[in-house]
Amino acid sequence: MSARTITVVGGGPVGALLAILLARHGYQVGLYESRPDSRTTDIYQGRSINIALSDRGWTSLEKIGISDEARKQAIPMYHRAVHAVDGELTSLPYGVGDDAIWSVSRSGINEHLLDVADSEPNITTYFEHRLADIDFETATAMFRRPKGDEIVVNADYAFGADGASSKVRRLAHNLPRFSYSQTYMPQSYIELNIPANEDGSHKLETNALHIWPRKHFMLIALPNTDGTFTCTLFLNHEGRPSFESLREREDVEAFFEAYFPDAMDYLERPVDVFMEKTASPLFLVQVFPWSFNRKVALIGDAAHAIVPFYGQGMNCGFEDCAELHALIDHYDHDWDQIFPAYENARKPNGDAIAELSKRNFVEMSDLSGDSMFQLRKMIEAKFSQRFPALWTPLYSMVTFSPEVPYSEALRVGDEQNTIMEKIMAIPGIEEDWDEQYVMDRLQELAEATFGEGQ
Repeated sequence: MSARTITVVGGGPVGALLAILLARHGYQVGLYESRPDSRTTDIYQGRSINIALSDRGWTSLEKIGISDEARKQAIPMYHRAVHAVDGELTSLPYGVGDDAIWSVSRSGINEHLLDVADSEPNITTYFEHRLADIDFETATAMFRRPKGDEIVVNADYAFGADGASSKVRRLAHNLPRFSYSQTYMPQSYIELNIPANEDGSHKLETNALHIWPRKHFMLIALPNTDGTFTCTLFLNHEGRPSFESLREREDVEAFFEAYFPDAMDYLERPVDVFMEKTASPLFLVQVFPWSFNRKVALIGDAAHAIVPFYGQGMNCGFEDCAELHALIDHYDHDWDQIFPAYENARKPNGDAIAELSKRNFVEMSDLSGDSMFQLRKMIEAKFSQRFPALWTPLYSMVTFSPEVPYSEALRVGDEQNTIMEKIMAIPGIEEDWDEQYVMDRLQELAEATFGEGQ
């Protein structure tokens, strides 16, 4: 194969990983990022400094051999630490044994990938190059540089890896038969902080994702390696309470004292920060097609922006890269086959994780604090341990089972939900949940639905 050229628009984690994988397939890759280099400029100031990485993401990083190094900079979270209004703590394990999701630095993993990209002879990286236009027939792109001048970049193919507000995707709106939807969640969010103790240790349990579920809103906290926690308050944009209704300082103070009294001992200036910040919206983007004229394609959030409640945004984007990596080998670099195969394989999974992410807000903000929901999780965990081939909980399928497509996890999860509704309707289930007849009934229903296994 001659060294064909590919332009990657967007130097975030997905764009950098994609560039590395393409370069190792022998392509000459130009990686273009609109922002300055985060390794020399703090472009992440004011943004979430950590994200959740799970098995799907780790599997993708293993393909370029950096998972072990990245894991050294990550913190495993083995369970949700659920904080009730009265301060009572409940632990909800994410899986079994050492199953964990990992809190990783957004900037750290991005910079690590950029360092790897810099070491690849087939990659040239350009910062402060903002996409101005792209030709979907030829993959020729025009970039605007800091001084206002423009350069034209010719390539055989191009990928838009430029995130939820993708310029490549916006330009595709002018193409015929391009379907696009953007849906806003009722909630918006702001970020708060829990500082480290004087000795650099964490003020709350380190190896947990902390959550204060309050039905229609919630506060979460993820640990950082420097002893701090990044906290996110998800609250309705309108209504009561909401970002719109909480305008006066005394109302904000009353809100925090009423709903997060124990967190007030840890949060750094929560009322001041709430008053100072403008809430950011949460939205989902769904489009089709993901590729155009066998020349240009979308990947990561540019193709399927989702809400963060399953912690799968970057994991899904990394999985897009892994799928493309496999298809290049499978079709022996025939892009006329790779592009349609890529979007047909990934589009159903992007739609599925978007749906699952929306649903998981309800689980996190409302159900996780409900005693019957917690009991249901205990029953499922017990049954899964006894019959692992027959029942893998939905969360484990999504988070710890990269071999299970998101679309399959959604389908199986819906069937499991129907079964568990019948189990939870058993009279006296609160007292009898640990009785053998409950396990027998669950086994009967599961075998009738799944046969010998999912």
